[in-house]
Amino acid sequence: MASGTRKGGMAAPRDGFLSFKTDLNPSGPKNKKKKQLNKNKKKSWGKHSDVRDVEEFLEDVRFQERTVGGLISEKPDDSLFFVDAGGERRDSNLDKDKPLQDDVILQPDSRIPAPTDVSSGLDSEKPDGSRHRKDKPLRIDVILQSDSRIPAPKDVLAHQIPNAKKLRVIAQRAQQLEARGVVPRQQRLLQARLQRSLARKGKANKPAANNDPQRGFYDLWSGAAAETADPWYLQQTKKMLVKRPARLNVKPSTLPAVEVPAPGASYNPDFLSHQALLRQGHEIELKKQKAELRLERQLAFPKEQIATRESVFQEEVEGLIEDSEDEGPHDEYTPQYQAASREKKTERQRKWERQLREREKRWKALRQARDRQQQLFRLRSLKAEVLRQEETTGLRKEARRAKKLEEESMPRRLGKLKYQEPDLDLQLSSEMAGSLRKLKPEGSILKDRFKSLQKRNLIEPRERAKFVRKHKLKYVEKRAFREVTL
Repeated sequence: MASGTRKGGMAAPRDGFLSFKTDLNPSGPKNKKKKQLNKNKKKSWGKHSDVRDVEEFLEDVRFQERTVGGLISEKPDDSLFFVDAGGERRDSNLDKDKPLQDDVILQPDSRIPAPTDVSSGLDSEKPDGSRHRKDKPLRIDVILQSDSRIPAPKDVLAHQIPNAKKLRVIAQRAQQLEARGVVPRQQRLLQARLQRSLARKGKANKPAANNDPQRGFYDLWSGAAAETADPWYLQQTKKMLVKRPARLNVKPSTLPAVEVPAPGASYNPDFLSHQALLRQGHEIELKKQKAELRLERQLAFPKEQIATRESVFQEEVEGLIEDSEDEGPHDEYTPQYQAASREKKTERQRKWERQLREREKRWKALRQARDRQQQLFRLRSLKAEVLRQEETTGLRKEARRAKKLEEESMPRRLGKLKYQEPDLDLQLSSEMAGSLRKLKPEGSILKDRFKSLQKRNLIEPRERAKFVRKHKLKYVEKRAFREVTL
């Protein structure tokens, strides 16, 4: 049987057949007057446009693709219809699903893969072709089974491999080299490195005997690797510990964590120690005073630029007195007069100057040759000069080394602020207490530790953040205060 088709892409319904999608409300209002709408704006296109016919057509196409696997108009007749020539009657309970003889039924296309039957492995057929009722798939399995004839889209990204062409060429090249018996360069390097490692160890690779007293102790239950493990193996298996950089073992400063104070800072010092501490504090105060005076001198206004009566009067009359002497049209200091006053040298003068330059050049070369010849007779003095120069170089090297050692104990510039020494904690002779009960504490332990960290280059010098008020204070008189003042 041939199904009627039309060129529009859908099967034309024939008499006695219904299409997949039928009009459920054919008796709708037809003579209703259409409302005039403004469609000159894109916003009103989808709001006032009727696209139900297009949506119905697209839904019908999607339905055909899900059920049949494509458009019915494009399917051949053999894949859509077949003639049931009849056969033996099956069980009465199973004949409900069997079509009658000569009934034309719609069948899916055999070339399109049918949905996977989750219970196909449980079905079994008798020798006569009939099925057992107990072997039928469960209803829940049938519901969960996919009923779409559209094949799942292929995941293109899952099959793509980065640099696939390059890897394929490398693999082909490796197969060709392996067929000829050539070892790749990377494997050759690995084998050579392993052989060198074994050659360096020598007999050390052999495990020591259990009764060897010189054998090192190895904890069986510890997670660390054995000391005799191959370093190449540890490196390849990512079990080798990272080597600690040598710079992390160097302290940032050679100063001790806690510096011992001077003997004069004791609660009961002797006279000389206390006077030495007072002198040290006096020198620190003098340095601060000199720094302040130096800053004042640098910021002071220079005396040479201070205005006097003569300078003020000269500025007031400047421009009022004119110079009575008029310059001539040809001043001897003008470039035009100097160019005119130059005389052109003759050929004889140029030749004489050339001879003088050549004579002076020959004299310098002769003098240099004579000096080199004279140096042969002063080898002893040159040797003594070289020794003195080496001695001077050695002294400079020692001075640089001593300076470097001294800088290691000095605080470095780690931030925008420079380290400042804290004030020296001391007491005057009149402030000394006779007993521990009357002793007045000086300084703070917290500040001392904070300054010690800065001095040992562990933290950068810092200063207390200044409090900045976000909003200005607003003074308001309270009602009680206002009543009292009134």
